[in-house]
Amino acid sequence: MRLLERESSLASLAGYAAEAGRGEGRLVLVAGEAGVGKSALVERFQQDMPAARWSWGACDGLFTPRPLGPLFDLAEQLGGPLLELCRAGAGREELFRGLLREVGDPARLDVVVVEDVHWADEATLDLLRFLGRRLRGSALLLLATYRDDGLSAADPLRVTLGDLASQRSTRRIDLAPLSTRAVRELAGGSDADAGALHRLTGGNPFYVTEVVQAGMHEVPGSARDAVLARAARLSGAARQVLDVAALMGTRVEWRLLEAVTPCPAPAVDELLACGLLTGDGEWLRFRHEIARLAVEGALPARRGRVTHGLVLAALAALGCDDDARMAFHAEAAGEAAAVLRHAPAAARRAAWLASHREAAAQYRRALRFAAEADAATVAQLCEELADEAALLDQWQDAAEACERALTQWRQVGERLREGSALRRLSRIKWNLCHGEVADAEAAVAVLEPLGPGIELAWAYATLANHRMLRYEHDLAEPSALRAQELAEPLGATDVLSDALNTRAACAWIRGAAWEEQMRRALKVALAGRHQDQAGRAYTNLVAMHSGRRRFAEAERCAAEGIAYCDEHDLPTYGTCVRGELATIMERTGRWEESLAISSAILATVGRSPSNRMCTVRRIGSVLARRGEGGLWPHLDEAAELADRTGEPQQIVPVRLTRAEAYWLEGRTSQARHEAELAHDVAATSDAWDRGAVAVWLLRTGSPRTPHGVLPEPYRLELDGDPAGAAQAWSELGCHYDAALALSGTNGEPELREALRILTDLGALPAARIVRRRLRGLGVRSLPAGPRAATREHPSGLTRREREVLALLCAQHTNAEIAAKLFISVKTAGHHVSAILAKLGAPSRAAAADQAVQLGLTEADAADAIELTVEQPAKLGSLPPAAGADHNEQKRQMIER
Repeated sequence: MRLLERESSLASLAGYAAEAGRGEGRLVLVAGEAGVGKSALVERFQQDMPAARWSWGACDGLFTPRPLGPLFDLAEQLGGPLLELCRAGAGREELFRGLLREVGDPARLDVVVVEDVHWADEATLDLLRFLGRRLRGSALLLLATYRDDGLSAADPLRVTLGDLASQRSTRRIDLAPLSTRAVRELAGGSDADAGALHRLTGGNPFYVTEVVQAGMHEVPGSARDAVLARAARLSGAARQVLDVAALMGTRVEWRLLEAVTPCPAPAVDELLACGLLTGDGEWLRFRHEIARLAVEGALPARRGRVTHGLVLAALAALGCDDDARMAFHAEAAGEAAAVLRHAPAAARRAAWLASHREAAAQYRRALRFAAEADAATVAQLCEELADEAALLDQWQDAAEACERALTQWRQVGERLREGSALRRLSRIKWNLCHGEVADAEAAVAVLEPLGPGIELAWAYATLANHRMLRYEHDLAEPSALRAQELAEPLGATDVLSDALNTRAACAWIRGAAWEEQMRRALKVALAGRHQDQAGRAYTNLVAMHSGRRRFAEAERCAAEGIAYCDEHDLPTYGTCVRGELATIMERTGRWEESLAISSAILATVGRSPSNRMCTVRRIGSVLARRGEGGLWPHLDEAAELADRTGEPQQIVPVRLTRAEAYWLEGRTSQARHEAELAHDVAATSDAWDRGAVAVWLLRTGSPRTPHGVLPEPYRLELDGDPAGAAQAWSELGCHYDAALALSGTNGEPELREALRILTDLGALPAARIVRRRLRGLGVRSLPAGPRAATREHPSGLTRREREVLALLCAQHTNAEIAAKLFISVKTAGHHVSAILAKLGAPSRAAAADQAVQLGLTEADAADAIELTVEQPAKLGSLPPAAGADHNEQKRQMIER
């Protein structure tokens, strides 16, 4: 294919190569529709860079891919320690780091090409993320080509592209179709009308070339017709070779082709001359996947099955160890025994490399051919499929597979496996919001008579987890301790991590020390490479720090947890950690961010009811606080799912969110009913949940008595010190809670402060309630609604955030900002974080630079500081003796 209208793309690649050669590694995403010339561009660029070391890998769309197929391609070319790791069956982390060591030498420019990543398995996508984050300081130019047409909204590549785009080393080249002039030039001496050719091919270089090379006088309706027109002119021997090659993949080994069909030299020469195939060392390669698909699609089904059988036999004779490839040909040939031999092996290898989607696909393939298999084989396959589906957040599929396994184990009388299946099923049902512990108790009952073992240890660990989730910690702890005692002598570190995690959670619920034990659970999981247990530990670390309102630590753990889950293809726990992060945003008034994260979770297919329940509750909460419509369908769904679990930790937050929503709408009796429903199950809840129940009982006029000892902010409000409660909430960064505490007072300064906070947050319903209270006190000069500065600001900064940004531009530290605005250092830090997020700025200096573009002049800064001294100090921020000096302090600040 002649390369036309690609000069700018080649120049960009040359520039990126120069940057990589200086030690500023680059990842270049080369995107375009099928046939637009992505590979042709890279191949031409290779001619321009002969001094670099080039290595190529490709993803194959012919079959469920072998995980990390491109990495293994690269290892064959690069050799050395990387190839040894591949042959030794090393884990993915070792393979990733082995490749980086091989191509990361800053003294030599390496160009690594990964083609067709739209077909990539999950581990390969993770490899691109891994390399993309580590290009700095290397002389590596990584080129990834992919089709950007036809990607579904849920395609994993879309998520990966978003992650890669955020990396400083990433660049993108989009290849557009050719112009009419270029099509005319490409068509050369063809008598086809260039304008018509351009319209019908859309300027796609491959389509244009096929039409021209097929020698057609009219433009066909598809490239398929053009390909087949060329293929029809081949001799019988050449066409036979072409048909067999089309069933083998885009790249075909010479020796494999020779083993399946006679390959007379004239026939091969004829194929190469016609342009449908090209030679590539020991391989033959279709010039484009579109051509291969056209040839494959024209083959009769029976001939295809026979040929796949021949390919399968030839691969076996050649010692092929690619079980994914063998399973594909076995299925296409209809050979059940071969499918059952290769598909499970391919699945287990995929799971080892954390390509869980590919693993699940292989188990499903095996089960399609398991009609004649024995019950134990079917049960084993179903259990393994259930585990992979669970990691993919496909809980209904997991439940169906596990129930089928349980039936099969009972059929063959395998009590040990029956107990293990019951334990697994109980965990799956929890994620479907069926929180009963019956299956976990049944598992223990089945396994206990069989004596100590890993299965019994897991059963006790699972039972402990269920009881902890129901806040039955007095029952949970002995079960968790029993699991730990069974696991340690067996070296079952995954069970040990799970038990330690549950014990830490029980301690947290009781208000005892918990963090050291949870950290140990995480350490054990990471050391043992137990990915699901590490995901659980990260999720609970974030949730527990957030539950104690230690938001800075919670956000640090969330960043670590999200990175780990994304790198290890753990969407279930990745969703959980992101959900906990959204809860932090909800609690700290960053509602737009909370809503964005929650909406993204909700839009992703396959999310479990448990994750969905938490997500719709958060969305309903933010909509209620902002006075927007559509909240009740979310809160009704959340209530139905929470009640189904029977767990206080789920029921209390949902019922209190509903109580608040009713209260904001002025429906006090309904709000009281919801608060009392939360109170019904809160006796064993942790102190913060009990405190939340207590204040909502107070606000809704319920006569009920709070349960137990409560944290300081709640206790102060219940003791009649709303100003003290507000100060405590502000210190924690919970400004909405501070405003609600102040809203219950009768003092004008306190209510004005509440109104300011609520207006800045965009909490319109609560602001209306406070405004009514102020008018009831006879106050008339009140702001009518959201501040114009917030509405009009290009990045949606509140007035307070503009004040902080002004001081940040003046290079003040958080402590200095806090002193000038009469807020805590923590609160100043929260404001700075919110400003950086809204501006999309990576640093304080970058935010200051953007402030100029946003129109924050020196006069704005002066106005902002003037505003701060005109406000009364935050309640509780000045000692009583300082009040007399406040006017003098204000005068001095103005003079400064």
